[in-house]
Amino acid sequence: MARLFWLSDEAWAAVDPHLPRGRPGKPRVDDRRMISGILHVLKTGCRWRDVPSEYGPPTTIYNRFNRWSQRGLWQRLFEKVAATGEVPQELSLDSSHVKAHRSAAGGKGGSGRRRSGARAAVAPRRSIAWPMIAVARSPSH
Repeated sequence: MARLFWLSDEAWAAVDPHLPRGRPGKPRVDDRRMISGILHVLKTGCRWRDVPSEYGPPTTIYNRFNRWSQRGLWQRLFEKVAATGEVPQELSLDSSHVKAHRSAAGGKGGSGRRRSGARAAVAPRRSIAWPMIAVARSPSH
């Protein structure tokens, strides 16, 4: 099982003032726990429904992420938090992280149904060159 990710007190102090407040409806569950769950899913790449129960219900975590994404909250939050920090002298990006689908662990792809050799021999050949050859041999040229 992956280690759980929790926002530090310092990170939470930077994020908390920028969260929406006073929206009508049911009282929200703990924002810090939800954001930690969202960051855990994004960091580990697990499915939303596989988020550890310590973060709360997976549906609630996904809905919070989705609603805030649609409202542009994540972008605004990033801009505000990034603007308060010191600009580093040097930056480095590593783009070597590649996610693969969970079923990409091997095995032959496709439907498993293949044409028999006899049918393949009788079927017309598929070729991209055929239209060009036909045009070149037409009497209008």
